[in-house]
Amino acid sequence: MKILKLTLCCLLLAACTTLPRGAAVQKEILQPRDKTAPAFAVYSVTKDFLPTVRNWPRTGTHKTFGWLKHRHASSGPIAAPNDRINLVIWDSEDNSLLTSPGQKSVSMPNLRISQSGNIFIPYLGQVHVSGDSESAIRSKIQRMLEATIPSAQVQLQLVPGNRNMVDLVGGTNKPGSYPITDAHFTVLNLISQGGGVNPGLRNPQVKLQRRGRTYAKSLQSLYDSPALDSVLLRGDKVILEPDNRYFLALGATGNENLIYFTKDTISALDAMSLVGGISDHRANPAGILILRQYPQKAVRTDNRGPDNARTVFTLDLTTADGLFSAGQFRINPNDTVFVTESPLNNTRTVLSLIGSVFGLASAVSNLN
Repeated sequence: MKILKLTLCCLLLAACTTLPRGAAVQKEILQPRDKTAPAFAVYSVTKDFLPTVRNWPRTGTHKTFGWLKHRHASSGPIAAPNDRINLVIWDSEDNSLLTSPGQKSVSMPNLRISQSGNIFIPYLGQVHVSGDSESAIRSKIQRMLEATIPSAQVQLQLVPGNRNMVDLVGGTNKPGSYPITDAHFTVLNLISQGGGVNPGLRNPQVKLQRRGRTYAKSLQSLYDSPALDSVLLRGDKVILEPDNRYFLALGATGNENLIYFTKDTISALDAMSLVGGISDHRANPAGILILRQYPQKAVRTDNRGPDNARTVFTLDLTTADGLFSAGQFRINPNDTVFVTESPLNNTRTVLSLIGSVFGLASAVSNLN
């Protein structure tokens, strides 16, 4: 019977290195295969290392776009070609050039602004109005009339035309075309007109298409900084899309999956929360790895870049410095967050199996 127990134990211990596991241990991943030409660089994320890595190039970002800042303009709508003007000229003179006997005013409704930006007014000819506000146009016509009709008074209304519109494309409750009703008609004004953002849109991204160019910014950044709430021009298209940036979660995590960014910046601690934490019974909290691929041109030897394009950052969440540093270490799109398995997990498995073997051997002995 003793021989049986000894044989089973030897077989069990021989198989310890091939026990099934859910993830690798840290030593297995970081053990270099070729010490003369390491295949990757390894950096420990600490307080002292954070200033260095902040200066390294960003990786994994999607195509980047610029953005147009808010510009100040006069209040009220701005005239543009195909807009229309309703004009009323009041004149109290008995022998007015514009009014008939007994009339005090003459109406000129629905004056269309031409492609050259002009409207025609009798006795004045072509008057350029495109690019001016409603009040500026009224003052201009008033001044021009004073030379021939000193007593004239001008009443004017600017009506935006169907081409003085902007398009709201997707991501809101009421997408469609909306007129520019004010010189300060901004992106947030348009989104409000469209009924607000769809609740299920993940970290909404705003794209503004203008004259063949595309600009992009997160909606949250527009909320946080009024200077980024761009003023819209006719013909603009605004699109709201979900944030498609992601990182991969693998190993002894609560969720091995592709994890989308839920805000503009994700820290390593944020990532731990997004993956559902780490496994209480399997994970090694001192062995959190961030695997990142840098472009070859980013490789440097002067601390302005990594030593190798393939880079592994290690985090130790069992220390205060490790926890604070993880909260300041930025996860880049397409990073892989790997939670290694605790070496103690194998020991627990082996002890459990040995206990089962001795239990089995005792049962056999009792049968004999």
